[in-house]
Amino acid sequence: MDFTGKVALVTGGGNGIGRAASVGFAKHGAKVVVVDRDGSAAEATTGIIRQAGGEAVAVTADVTKSADVQAYVKTALATYGRIDCFFNNAGIEGKVTPTAQYDEAVFDAVIGVNVKGVFLGLRHVLPEMIRQGGGAVVNTASVAGLVGTPGMPAYVASKHAVIGLTKTAAGEVARQGIRVNAVCPGPVDTRMIHALEEQLAPGDAAAMSARYQAAQPTGRYTTVEEIANMVLFLCSDLASNTTGGQFVVDGGRTATGGAVTNLVANQGAR
Repeated sequence: MDFTGKVALVTGGGNGIGRAASVGFAKHGAKVVVVDRDGSAAEATTGIIRQAGGEAVAVTADVTKSADVQAYVKTALATYGRIDCFFNNAGIEGKVTPTAQYDEAVFDAVIGVNVKGVFLGLRHVLPEMIRQGGGAVVNTASVAGLVGTPGMPAYVASKHAVIGLTKTAAGEVARQGIRVNAVCPGPVDTRMIHALEEQLAPGDAAAMSARYQAAQPTGRYTTVEEIANMVLFLCSDLASNTTGGQFVVDGGRTATGGAVTNLVANQGAR
């Protein structure tokens, strides 16, 4: 898990899993490029890294725009000269609404960030990794990319697509020394899960949180650090012949039939 002399690029690095991964890469010696559409959040993450003695630069970017993606790649190369690790992480959850009632604009927004954003990251980072002769990519999928979740058609579709992009890219660049994997978090203690709780139980999100967590085999949400640890492992030399896979970190949720999926279904999508 030594990233000394390496450069890590993290999208969605302003908060949550992205921030934890950015800090983790820096703790293990990497120089970090923190990308987020919220520039102040990206700056806050770089501030945490610098206060701990690490090196980091913040970039404000909309991952759905090719020009912005090209710009964050250009910043990484201009600042540090290469990209060794790419955590293609930015994503949004959308709304909890049945497929038959789902708003088209919300669907487009979720697909834009979660699928097009991941594709554009691959499209513009992989050529640099090919040029330099190697690298490691981790895309953020989800357990929603492995099973269905009633009321979340856009999010589920987007995360299934991320796994497809991961497998396709992995097969294309393996001979160039580049590994591409996906991490599949279950419910994680972040803004996203708390926003979903509020959608499911307006005004009573705390009770919904307690029910969600009680439904997990481990009895709690996964922490952002636990996801970041998997990301760092997949980017490290410890995973040197691991590519094209999806790695679940969900406290046993999918192993036991998707307790949270059932809970959402029982609650009734609004």
